[in-house]
Amino acid sequence: MAQAVDLRKGTAIIHQGTIHLITEYQHVTPGNWRAYVQVTMRNVRTGNSVQTRFRSTESVEIAALETGKVQYLYRDAHGFHFMRTDDFHTVTIPAEAVGDAARYVKEGDEIEILFHGEEPIEIQLPANVVLAVVSTIPGFKGDSVTNLQKPATLETGYELPVPLFIKEGDRIRVDTRTGGYLGRE
Repeated sequence: MAQAVDLRKGTAIIHQGTIHLITEYQHVTPGNWRAYVQVTMRNVRTGNSVQTRFRSTESVEIAALETGKVQYLYRDAHGFHFMRTDDFHTVTIPAEAVGDAARYVKEGDEIEILFHGEEPIEIQLPANVVLAVVSTIPGFKGDSVTNLQKPATLETGYELPVPLFIKEGDRIRVDTRTGGYLGRE
């Protein structure tokens, strides 16, 4: 248990019997009224976000999370399948819980997942990943001079705008936080 003023962005709490991840945190002190904590938190099971206020002295149950290294195996109708690298057990995460992380993960990649006991909570992606371009329109000589961009489809199926000089087969670095092009590898 912790007090509401000890909460921070990224903290996992148990609220109304369900684990929530705090995505925004604000400590408010309105004049001579009592201070409170305003948080936006995401339900890890449903993915829905909700805003909640806690009194500053209110007790909140912190969820104990562990980080586990996993390898992405494949995707099917049941979700994304990962193998824990420490004990080789398979973990299945529904596609809704994986969310935008699916754009950046390809078969064989090793990533980290937050677990609450044996239940997977959230995928922890690196700040950027290197992916191959599988299709894009061809560029022409001199295309590196301008700031124009064209669409490119990556090996994971994600499509993003890239500079005109990028061609099929190039490996590019993609920012996993914004989904934008960072550079050629």
